Amino acid sequence: MKKGVFITLEGPDGSGKSTIIKLVEGYLSEKGIDYISTREPGGINIAEQIRNVILDKSNTAMDGRCEALLYAASRRQHLAERVIPALKEGKVVICDRFVDSSLAYQGYARGLGIDEVMQINEFAIEGYMPDFTLYLDVEPEVGLERIAKNKDREVNRLDLEKIDFHKRVREGYFILLEKYSNRIRKVDANQPIEKVFDSIKKILNDEIEL
Repeated sequence: MKKGVFITLEGPDGSGKSTIIKLVEGYLSEKGIDYISTREPGGINIAEQIRNVILDKSNTAMDGRCEALLYAASRRQHLAERVIPALKEGKVVICDRFVDSSLAYQGYARGLGIDEVMQINEFAIEGYMPDFTLYLDVEPEVGLERIAKNKDREVNRLDLEKIDFHKRVREGYFILLEKYSNRIRKVDANQPIEKVFDSIKKILNDEIEL
């Protein structure tokens, strides 16, 4: 049986992941690639319920460790119910965020420790890691300005964090770029979307032989 390919997209808030994922979906469809597209937290019913708790703007009292554990719980259910079955069927899985988000947001930006948050997630993911990850890099000020202009985008609890938090998130991703340099591919998302997608198409062509 053909092995599936697990692709994740990462980036600070406002990096353009949602737009890029739609373009990637269209590109894979043109190439006749069998794929599914999903997101974290969420993607399936139980995980979406956990997402609502995590991102609810009224839950400002949420402890950082509680937040990290909820993300890991949502991740586990989503992986078991949606991602693993698709990979076993030989499909390409495109996932908006995965474990790197927890490492950057909770591990580094919240100060819980990248290694400590990884330990929580190792239990949840049971050895499943992306074949490769597209990291869309954007200046925090640019990302937050995009969010403010996009009236259709949901504003969640993390969007309400001060600029310093979003700067730490980006710093966390830079640490992960070094730590997982064999897996994470950096793309400059400050550019116009057409140039961003051109860069991503080249990576896709190299990685999954389209």
